[in-house]
Amino acid sequence: MGIFSKKETVQIDPEQKELIENAQTRLRQKKRLYYHFVLFLAGAIVIILINLALGIGKDFTPLGRPWFVWAILLWSFFFLVHLINVFVLGSFMNKKWEDAQVEKLIQKQQDKIAKLQEQIDANMPLPEKKSPLPKSQTAGTIDPNTPI
Repeated sequence: MGIFSKKETVQIDPEQKELIENAQTRLRQKKRLYYHFVLFLAGAIVIILINLALGIGKDFTPLGRPWFVWAILLWSFFFLVHLINVFVLGSFMNKKWEDAQVEKLIQKQQDKIAKLQEQIDANMPLPEKKSPLPKSQTAGTIDPNTPI
């Protein structure tokens, strides 16, 4: 290898590439969840400070609780849904599950197409093809006097 030669490109195995892509997707999901958690904590603190320190919305108490309690509970619910989506659903509804579902649907479509083809063949058979050669040539004996 000389000084001015090009770098060799390394070919990645398709299976390794898929594993890397799945790992990167999973990492992005977890990173967004952690970001959501930090945002939730900071937002909850800000909401509490707005109500208690600044007195904004002090008189608004739905069902006998301060409004910020309901806001934090609602946000907690959305965070819990996000958490379940990442750690519970993400573990069994992954790429492998998607591929299996796609294969299942493709097989189902192919079965329907085969069944329709059988019905068409049974109800509307194709006419038999006729040979363009005269009968004397198709029977195996060739008459030398017959024009071609």
